[in-house]
Amino acid sequence: MIVSKRDFNTLFSLSRSLLHLKSKIILSFSLPQSFSTSSDNTLEGLVHPDDPFLHHTSPPAPDLSPDYAFLRTTLLNSTTTVHSDDPSHDAILMSDAIRNTNDSFGAQTQKLFRQFRGRLTEALVVQMMCNVRHPELCVKFFLWAGRQIGYTHTPAVYDALLDVLGCNGSGRVPEKFLREIRDDDKELLQKLLNFFIRKCCRNGLYNAALEELGRLKDFGYKPSPTTYSALIQVFLGAGKLDSAYLVHKEMESYGYGMDGYTLSCFAYSLCRAGRYRDALNLIAKVGYVPDTVFYNRMVSGLCEASLFEEAMDILNRMRSSSCIPNVVTYRILLSGCLRKGQLGRCKRILSMMITEGCYPNREIFNFLVHAYCKSGDYFYAYKLFKKMVKCGCQPGYLLYNILIGSICGNVELPISDVLEIAEKAYDEMLDSGVVLNKVNVGNFARCLCGAGKFDKAFKIICEMMSKGFVPDDSTYSKVIHFLCNASKVEKAFLLFEEMKRNGIVPSVYTYTILIDSFCKAGLIQQARKWYDEMLRDGCKPNVVTYTALIHAYLKARKLFDANKLFEVMVLEGCKPNIVTYTALIDGHCKAGQIEKACQIFARMQGDIEISDMDMYFKLDDDNNTEEPNVITYGALVDGLCKTSRVKQARELLDTMWAHGCEPNQTVYDALIDGFCKAGKLEDAQEVFAKMLERGYSPSLYTYSSLIDCLFKDKRLDLVLKVLSRMLENSIAPNVVIYTEMIDGLCKVGKADEAHKLMLKMEEKGCNPNVVTYTAMIDGFGKLGKIEQCFELLRDMCSKGCAPNFITYRVLINHCCSTGLFDEAHRLLDEMKQTYWPRHISSHRKIIEGINREFIASIGLLNELVEDESIPVDSLYKILIHNYIKAGRLEVAVNLLEEISSSPSIAMACKYLYTSLIESLSQASKVDKAFELYASMISKNVVPELSTLVDLIKGLTRVDKWQEALQLSDSICQMDIYWVHEEGTSVN
Repeated sequence: MIVSKRDFNTLFSLSRSLLHLKSKIILSFSLPQSFSTSSDNTLEGLVHPDDPFLHHTSPPAPDLSPDYAFLRTTLLNSTTTVHSDDPSHDAILMSDAIRNTNDSFGAQTQKLFRQFRGRLTEALVVQMMCNVRHPELCVKFFLWAGRQIGYTHTPAVYDALLDVLGCNGSGRVPEKFLREIRDDDKELLQKLLNFFIRKCCRNGLYNAALEELGRLKDFGYKPSPTTYSALIQVFLGAGKLDSAYLVHKEMESYGYGMDGYTLSCFAYSLCRAGRYRDALNLIAKVGYVPDTVFYNRMVSGLCEASLFEEAMDILNRMRSSSCIPNVVTYRILLSGCLRKGQLGRCKRILSMMITEGCYPNREIFNFLVHAYCKSGDYFYAYKLFKKMVKCGCQPGYLLYNILIGSICGNVELPISDVLEIAEKAYDEMLDSGVVLNKVNVGNFARCLCGAGKFDKAFKIICEMMSKGFVPDDSTYSKVIHFLCNASKVEKAFLLFEEMKRNGIVPSVYTYTILIDSFCKAGLIQQARKWYDEMLRDGCKPNVVTYTALIHAYLKARKLFDANKLFEVMVLEGCKPNIVTYTALIDGHCKAGQIEKACQIFARMQGDIEISDMDMYFKLDDDNNTEEPNVITYGALVDGLCKTSRVKQARELLDTMWAHGCEPNQTVYDALIDGFCKAGKLEDAQEVFAKMLERGYSPSLYTYSSLIDCLFKDKRLDLVLKVLSRMLENSIAPNVVIYTEMIDGLCKVGKADEAHKLMLKMEEKGCNPNVVTYTAMIDGFGKLGKIEQCFELLRDMCSKGCAPNFITYRVLINHCCSTGLFDEAHRLLDEMKQTYWPRHISSHRKIIEGINREFIASIGLLNELVEDESIPVDSLYKILIHNYIKAGRLEVAVNLLEEISSSPSIAMACKYLYTSLIESLSQASKVDKAFELYASMISKNVVPELSTLVDLIKGLTRVDKWQEALQLSDSICQMDIYWVHEEGTSVN
């Protein structure tokens, strides 16, 4: 970060002022204002009034059980401290000396600097120049430092000097500074210019590098071999093979030879361009004897050029020169064939590889199985499992999910033989202790039910749940639906149809059971069909029937249908009861109509002035209104708390007591949770104390709310007390509480303690779920401990906990932030292979295993939500953006082509197109930039004017002036509409 002189002095003065004030600050330990995590305050009700610790001025740490003793120090001494990397003291003193002497680094300054000669280091010199930021002074300091005994300039110092001189991009070093350095130390100038040329090459600025090469020669210096190698590599990277040949020729004229790495880059580029023979001639000319790594690069280039026969010829050359192909060689061949769809050739290569005793690793098998599954060759994909075992590599979580997911993840049901493969793989998977992920469980069950194997589908869901399969809201609904239709409700449905076929008239009780069950499962359309059938057959619905349907409509936010049905109920003379009114209040709360719920409640209490609610009370006499019960109050309290109206909820608690209605555990828990989520810890404490006073014991839900709130407020000392109280009451934390504590510790930077807690959690028999692992991965990721993140990912997969989209997103983000772009790319591919987003949306509610005919008969197909795939777009954008920043433009282009398959997605990626075209143009890859521009136009993405300007600049960089002029002329003839950007103002 570059800081101006004025800003730096301001910050330095401010930091000293803050240090001076720190000793004078007296922290208040009152609960609302304090940020301390070691307060004397206690939550009333959490500690017994006779507790001796309350009367001690310095309360000791609560007595935790030995299992949680390791948390004591962490939670009691965990005040959040912000560390900052202050500048070096020597650098500050030296910077001040240069600024204050004002002698242009003359004798006085150099005299002051004598005391620092023995302490000169790379870091000190770099920081000194970054602080001063004055070109003339930095050059003089650079020369002075270079003359000191025991110190030698390093690349980092050269880089810092060039940055100060304005050469961080393609700018040139002013001539006067170069002459000043030459007059002082000729050898130093040669090193600096050679470094500058290599820096230009690293940045892909080959034109600037050539200009500096000319200036190096003008000063009478000879380029170093490393400089020539850098020039060759930058030309190869830009695809300018002829220029690379010219540089090599000049390099040879000086008597230099290419090193092995540069020669391998040359051979790779030639092979990639289809010039295989030229590569062989070049190797023979320089007399280099390639090794396995060298040949592997040639194989990689040939595979990219689709020259697979020539790549196989390399294998023969390797064997003839006693250079044995290794697993990397075959992996490159297999990867190249897979990318080009050469699956038949892959089979031959794999056989050759295993025959020669070179066994593929797990990742190669994963890619192969995925490729053959994608092509529909499931039989060979399954054969690969057997080959994998013979190679000593056991199939794991990823491989089984790829095979079963690909078979069952398509819209069409698989044929019986293919489904049998999935069943065999599933049985083997269970034997090896691996589980399916959530999506594949559903798809597999759906396919089994489609084949009439209802019992097996039900068994699979039970087996997965017994092995730690944790369903979310959507999965619960699927499992419940499957239980109802495949084991109980479907049988009830079939029995109901058989009952009618036999001429037996169903009673209102039978209809009501079915309507209530299907309403609770969310199948309102079928429930309404049975209601209409009741009316048609003369079976009069009762209050329970109406209440079930009305409640379902309200929860589905279908207020018009609910009100219309209520009117029918009243017209039919069916008087609503307290359950109906409670359902009305609860339903309106869940539908977001909290005001209407409050009005219904007020009318129940006798407030006849609220005329808007007359429709709900037509059959009630003024003196015969239904009195709210504890469930009614609980529904409204919960609704108010969930909309952050906790003050009204607290007033409702007083109303309950005033009307003689004793609150139950649910009411207290809802209020405590509401206050905690609103950050009102004192109010939560008051309700907690009142709950204890009324004889209710805190539940897991109570403790969960408190612990979550305390962690958010960074009151870790009070977390310790709550945890102690919880353990004293013999309440073992569940996965939710453990996860809250682990997440809270991670958020305050204590990931190691969080990991210890997770291990303790497993020792106690509480298995972490996907949320726990994801929080832990995020905690390690924020500390830069990426290796631990991957260990956790492997651990969760091996223990049957399938990562979800959020897990992958968190890990991909942390990989990108630490520069592990290839690892992030691999994770994205892994997620796509196991989640199969193309077909999740089609059957996201049908994993219960019911066949399509039955689903259609009950109207479920009409209730399925619109297609909704897993949002991988954002992950692509993160990767593309980071690859652009890293200069890996080809990978970025490939990813952009993958994601922008549809025009709508392409429009959302407009800024990525613009950024990539700009980067490609700056890197002189104009042809690729124009290809991307054409792709952008074909998807109806309207380019910005700046994009066209970038293309013109790119053309000029490659000396295509005629094309640049033509494009400029075309722009001038366009009808350009100037759009005022939102958020700007014109004065």
